Amino acid sequence: MSSDEDQLKIAAAESAVTQISSGMVVGLGSGSTAAFAVAAIGRRVREGLRIVGIPTSESTAAQARTLGIPLTTLSEKPRVDITIDGADEVEEGNLNLIKGHGGALLREKIVAISSERLVIVVHDSKLVKRLGVTFPVPVEVVPFGWQTTARHLTALGTKPSLRKSGDGEPYRSDGGNYILDCWFDPSGSVESLADRLDHVVGLVEHGFFIGLTSQVHAAGAGGLRIL
Repeated sequence: MSSDEDQLKIAAAESAVTQISSGMVVGLGSGSTAAFAVAAIGRRVREGLRIVGIPTSESTAAQARTLGIPLTTLSEKPRVDITIDGADEVEEGNLNLIKGHGGALLREKIVAISSERLVIVVHDSKLVKRLGVTFPVPVEVVPFGWQTTARHLTALGTKPSLRKSGDGEPYRSDGGNYILDCWFDPSGSVESLADRLDHVVGLVEHGFFIGLTSQVHAAGAGGLRIL
């Protein structure tokens, strides 16, 4: 990622963070772009902003602690005022998303559905006409019998690929699960496919975020757009 692209991500993140005010419960997203938002929140906390954060991954929790952001849990604060997160793809017409290439899709979705508002920050290269064209859909599955789960996914029209770590072993999410990266026909109905994925036994969660996004802050060479 070039420094120019990083600066655009920072601009999108800082734009989104202006919507946070004292007293809020804030979902803290995961991934490289969300990290810029967490950094901006940390700066505002040092300047006197009083919020509590709910991290969507262990790495985000570690970053937040380093920045002095007070943390809580969904059991203590089940209602989240706003979550700021990134995305792998954003469908421009309806703001549906693909998320999960950082491996945190399960916790990200749990926090997202608990939030009054989900605000997404992206480089505008993430904006697409249809989901699934440039990124596969991450699917989190339990390790037990994952091959059987993969066969059920194949029956839906995809060829699942087991994500591997740098040492060649299966990648494990924070929840200890495997992730299958799945290419689907992008011309089909995303809503219908998401519903079918919801009924696959052994599948913990998938990376389609349908009807959850309130707003997208997208920065590019032409400036910042708020969708």
